[in-house]
Amino acid sequence: MSEQEQTPGNGLRRELPEELPAEQSATPVEETSGPAAESGLTGRQRLVKGLWPPRVTRAQLIVAVLLFGLGFGLAVQVASNSDSDSALRGARQEDLVRILDELDDRTQRLEDEKQGLEKQRDELENSSDQAEEARKQTVEKERQLGILAGTVAAQGPGIEMTIQDTKGTVESDMLLDAIQELRAAGAEAIQVNGVRVVAGTYLSDSDKSVSVDGNKITAPFRFKVIGNPQDLEPALNIPGGVVQTLEKEQATVVVERSDKIVVDALRAAKRPDYARSSSR
Repeated sequence: MSEQEQTPGNGLRRELPEELPAEQSATPVEETSGPAAESGLTGRQRLVKGLWPPRVTRAQLIVAVLLFGLGFGLAVQVASNSDSDSALRGARQEDLVRILDELDDRTQRLEDEKQGLEKQRDELENSSDQAEEARKQTVEKERQLGILAGTVAAQGPGIEMTIQDTKGTVESDMLLDAIQELRAAGAEAIQVNGVRVVAGTYLSDSDKSVSVDGNKITAPFRFKVIGNPQDLEPALNIPGGVVQTLEKEQATVVVERSDKIVVDALRAAKRPDYARSSSR
């Protein structure tokens, strides 16, 4: 039944509507999504929803590729360094000593060359007649290059090495090892059985003999080497070096120091076919 309300004065009554049930009077609420909906999720559910499905932008993809490339390069570098370290760890003590001595010798030679260049620079800067000083230095440089190229004779302190090979076991690669060892020890001019050894020299085996730049040489092999004897002789006699290797092949090696070694075998100056000076 509806309630009735009597108003003062006119005696009129207004019927009030009956109250609706709670289910009918409530305003329907639409389902929502977004932050309001997510507020009802647990922390783990929000984490899973944020990670999957993945949303990758183009910038993130580029960064990922760059990081992968960087990581791959670092891995290759580390592997390379590990291989080098393993090789040194497996080397014998005498080999490590020889490598260290060679590095010290090369460092000293580079330091001497640096001091020489600095001296030349100072002379050019301080000379009252720079043109004359430059001419003298040019002549001296030409003489030095002629010695290295084998176009001029040279003399100076050094060593003589004689290899007797009665068994015929000495091959070209053994003589090449000797030349390389001498060069590493600071040899400035080398001559083998009358053949001048230069930067482009090659050795090969030919009919039970050895060929040096196409010139056949036979035992005994005589090396004339100009350089510091205190560096050259120890380089040949180090444990596992040239002398021991040749003696294992039943060859006899004699190394003698000398205050005057004459290297007089000459090479003809060859004009390059294609290379030209770039200076103007």
